[in-house]
Amino acid sequence: MNLPRLRTFVSDIAALLDANAAEAQVLEAGKTLLADLVAHDDWLPDAFAQSNPERYSQHLLHCDSRQRFSIVSFVWGPGQQTPVHDHTVWGLVGVLRGAEISQAFERGPDGLLAPHGPPHRLEPGEVETVSPTIGDIHQVSNAFDDRDSVSIHVYGANIGAVRRSTYDAEGRPKPFISGYSNSVLPNLWDASKSL
Repeated sequence: MNLPRLRTFVSDIAALLDANAAEAQVLEAGKTLLADLVAHDDWLPDAFAQSNPERYSQHLLHCDSRQRFSIVSFVWGPGQQTPVHDHTVWGLVGVLRGAEISQAFERGPDGLLAPHGPPHRLEPGEVETVSPTIGDIHQVSNAFDDRDSVSIHVYGANIGAVRRSTYDAEGRPKPFISGYSNSVLPNLWDASKSL
């Protein structure tokens, strides 16, 4: 298990935020960093890649001590999908295993939510961005009905504690706080095993 790869990614994202970069710069540089991370499938501990037959899982891998960002593995069982939802913060989504379908939504002049463009399929190594400034409402699903998919998400907050919304067919919001599926974190900081 190459946990130093994830440790380096955490440090690189923290350094990017330490530089007080504008959101557009964070998304651009962060997208490159995440693409490099998900280009390698040798670092995610098995415990954070297990699907749940009832619903998709959101495993916290790391939360910055000042809650400026969090890194999460999403594990999608066959055919699982999210409701239409928002994030309220910037985010990066990179596929590690399998594939995802992402459908963006936007609010029309009538106030209703409607799909914005065609669904987008994300393959391993591909990364997309979300943010209230560029488009924040979408629905995500596992592209496969017969196997799991795993994606790595980076958000500009402790996403499991952020008040967000899901949306019904008429675009009415329903507040929620997602929390996390796991009760333990991977130990990224024990360098003794890498000697």
